[in-house]
Amino acid sequence: MNKVQPITCAATSDLEVSIPDTQGRNIILYFYPKDSTSGCTTEGQDFRDNHQAFIDANTVIYGVSRDSLKSHENFKAKQNFPFELISDPEETLCNTFGVIQEKMNYGKKYMGIVRSTFLIDADGNILKHWDKVRVAGHVDEVLETVQAL
Repeated sequence: MNKVQPITCAATSDLEVSIPDTQGRNIILYFYPKDSTSGCTTEGQDFRDNHQAFIDANTVIYGVSRDSLKSHENFKAKQNFPFELISDPEETLCNTFGVIQEKMNYGKKYMGIVRSTFLIDADGNILKHWDKVRVAGHVDEVLETVQAL
């Protein structure tokens, strides 16, 4: 997939988020497995700590998981995230971006979100995609890519 078809999603703060962005901004769409788990918390904190630099680069950040909006609101408040979290319990967005894949944990196979990040321009073009993300250093790499646009 090279281009995103327009979609509207339910997000925290009682918002409806449009992808691509209707205000002419780039979007960082980062998919993560579960609210309030260690890796997901660290990744969100890294985006939080660099939020202003993304704003300065005309880029909005959205985190996406299958958790409920209530879970997202609690996670966002506890971590002071200045960006919105999109709830995707039906996996519509996850399936559109192909991030639901077979995973293994303690010898058990299951279908889950593979940590992934997408950079989408205002026209819906996917400019860059990071798959099977390792949290350490990831946000710095994403920010460098955005600032180089």
